[in-house]
Amino acid sequence: MTSTQSPQAHRGGTPRHVAIIMDGNNRWAKARGLSGVRGHHAGVEAVRAVIRRAAERGVETLTLFAFSSENWKRPPAEVSALMELFLLALKREVRKLHEHDIRLSVIGERSAFSASIQKHVARAEALTADNRGLHLVIAANYGGRWDIASAARRLAERVQAGELDPAEIDEVALDREISLAEDAPVDLCIRTSGEQRISNFLLWQLAYAEFHFSPLLWPDFDAAAFDLALDDFARRQRRFGMTDEQIEAQGA
Repeated sequence: MTSTQSPQAHRGGTPRHVAIIMDGNNRWAKARGLSGVRGHHAGVEAVRAVIRRAAERGVETLTLFAFSSENWKRPPAEVSALMELFLLALKREVRKLHEHDIRLSVIGERSAFSASIQKHVARAEALTADNRGLHLVIAANYGGRWDIASAARRLAERVQAGELDPAEIDEVALDREISLAEDAPVDLCIRTSGEQRISNFLLWQLAYAEFHFSPLLWPDFDAAAFDLALDDFARRQRRFGMTDEQIEAQGA
């Protein structure tokens, strides 16, 4: 199902695709008199807990916003530490993901990363490519506007090559070029730390997503907090632009 298709309105149930903006590592560390880097390290355990819980709950795709295209503006020492942490996670965690039949994908502009990170990303994706369990997506050096602009550029290149008529460009055509086009649309987007904005994350894919804002800082977000978000989602009535009468007629 592509993200331009509107599913039938219904009660939430278990979301097929959950996206998380992991926010609050620095504030968590500051509150404890620690460096921001320590907060990011603490956040890794929350990542592990949520991945395990998502797999247990039957979520098909879990997309985590690890590093935005705007995060390069942070202090150089913090950016360097984040890159080291990313590389360390690729080296240490991928084998565990593979053992649990989890498929890993990374979305975002990779050219800005070191050759070592790019190499380990490619290896991780190749190792887990045939796994059929949870699809874990890491958004790194990712921005929603970049994603849409990149998709538009690819369509323009096809037009220039004579492969595509401009009249054929519509939402479906663009959707096929967007990141995660092969996955279900995002059903639920979670943001931690009490902030209530999407920060240029999956702008296209979140068109009909439900939102859950948690007051917890990311290192404190655990399996129980994830369950709370999923339970909140299950109580929602998803309309997709329909009226109450139409929803009632569907028996939703």
